[in-house]
Amino acid sequence: MASSTDHRIDAFDVHNERSSPSTAIIILAAGASARMGSPKQLLRYGDQTMLRHAALVALASVCRPVFVVLGAYAEQLRSEIDDLPVHLVLNEQWAEGMGSSIRAGLTALTTDDRQQATEALVLMLCDQPYVTAGVIDRLVTAYHSNDKGIMASEYDGTLGVPALFGRESFAELAALSGAGGAKTVIAAHASDVVRVPFPGGATDVDTPDDYLRLQQRAPHEDGISNEEGDVS
Repeated sequence: MASSTDHRIDAFDVHNERSSPSTAIIILAAGASARMGSPKQLLRYGDQTMLRHAALVALASVCRPVFVVLGAYAEQLRSEIDDLPVHLVLNEQWAEGMGSSIRAGLTALTTDDRQQATEALVLMLCDQPYVTAGVIDRLVTAYHSNDKGIMASEYDGTLGVPALFGRESFAELAALSGAGGAKTVIAAHASDVVRVPFPGGATDVDTPDDYLRLQQRAPHEDGISNEEGDVS
């Protein structure tokens, strides 16, 4: 079952015995979905909600442990993933923006990782339905194949999430505030970024029209086209 924590306190230590390097993953799902008008985390994607789909994708990847940051609608959302082996993190400052959720997730990770066994972390959202375990694992593979510290998904002419950050970026991520998110750190370290093509990342669900378009499309099998090119 999901473990629950408040980002202000030490609430769990189930992974403290980890000794081999690992890549953690943090799902950011604390927003109020203002443009959607209702919790987009609860929208159906196939036979699951967007939130549960994202959690299952993360669990199918090589990343451990898995953290899910909730904020707005937390009580409604937790039942969607309470039976899964993820750590729930409550961000009571969710209204401050994405930066506060990244801080909350990192605080929980630091509490969990007392042996400092986590060498990197992946940040992902729950509103990019074409993210798969294969997409996430590709970031991890790129990290182990390069001497760079950031692996960023490339789509629609931009770099963004899901993105992997080496441990050296943790402090900078934890210092984010307001609406500042992963893109802020990616942009600040352009020379240390590996681009990992993921065309499906351009599809996200922010508005009712976005959701309607998603329902009208055939699902991507892995979010990676045959024309993606090499990791660079």
